[in-house]
Amino acid sequence: MPNYQGVWSLSTQYQNAGAWPFPPLTGDAVLFAGGNNIATIDRVDLASGANATDFGDLSVSDRQYGAGNGSSTRGVFAGGETTASGRIDVIDFVQFATASDATDFGNLTQGRSDLGSAGNDTRGLFAAGTTGSRVNTVDYITIASEGNAVDFGNASEAKTNLDGCANTTRAVFGGGQSASARLNVIDYFTIASVGNASDFGDLTQGRSGLGSASNSTRGVFAGGYDQSTPVVNTIDYVTIASTGNATDFGNLTANNQPRTASGSGSTKAVFSMSGTSLDVITIATTGNATDFGGVLTRSGYDTFAASNSHGGIS
Repeated sequence: MPNYQGVWSLSTQYQNAGAWPFPPLTGDAVLFAGGNNIATIDRVDLASGANATDFGDLSVSDRQYGAGNGSSTRGVFAGGETTASGRIDVIDFVQFATASDATDFGNLTQGRSDLGSAGNDTRGLFAAGTTGSRVNTVDYITIASEGNAVDFGNASEAKTNLDGCANTTRAVFGGGQSASARLNVIDYFTIASVGNASDFGDLTQGRSGLGSASNSTRGVFAGGYDQSTPVVNTIDYVTIASTGNATDFGNLTANNQPRTASGSGSTKAVFSMSGTSLDVITIATTGNATDFGGVLTRSGYDTFAASNSHGGIS
């Protein structure tokens, strides 16, 4: 705006031409962060099928093998590995409504990578992973308040490359890699309390490096490695409020890369595929995934994700 003499400065002329202040970002969104030794955060709008847009950068560069989750307002990213520092305990966050670089949130109880994450609108859980050795550690944070993670309990065993999803009360983690096998185990936790994992059931096949997403009713687990095939296109689903074995949902469009990143809104879930492509499913139905249409700004390999409208929120 002009100063009291009615004169526009150069910066305010640019702001006016650019429609500043910019409107907040809205809608169901997934943020894909890091991976393949980069710090980039991409934003994917689930309703659009359009290409991802650049959102900002993580607080640590050259970062992969981390985990993400989110509330309706904040996306949170934890752990991972960098070339310079090895496995890290960093937690950082962004506001979904404003594209910007991530800000320091606090630290995990131990530096680790290849962990899984799930949560609701209040709490985020970070489960298992490796410090150099596999661990069964589960930490939690209160997403609205910055600070260090606190011990929640233990997963059913020490494992890496699992993934999790949630409804508003329960977090469910499937698959992973133990010292001896790729696992079909599904663990669950009651998010509002603390304590060790309870047995939920089993995936249709043991696998690690899979991706998971949910609406308020269903959780889905897609892709990853199994015992005999380098990568698989399997999608399973569970009903989060009950326990029991997973059921076949359909297939991804291709045998997927390991460490699949995924996120969901109230109706759809997206999964990072090879290169920059994304697959999409409608969670409430069963059937094969289809190509999302839009692509990431960079490779989705070894990335991690957070969304603002997943089953732990809706």
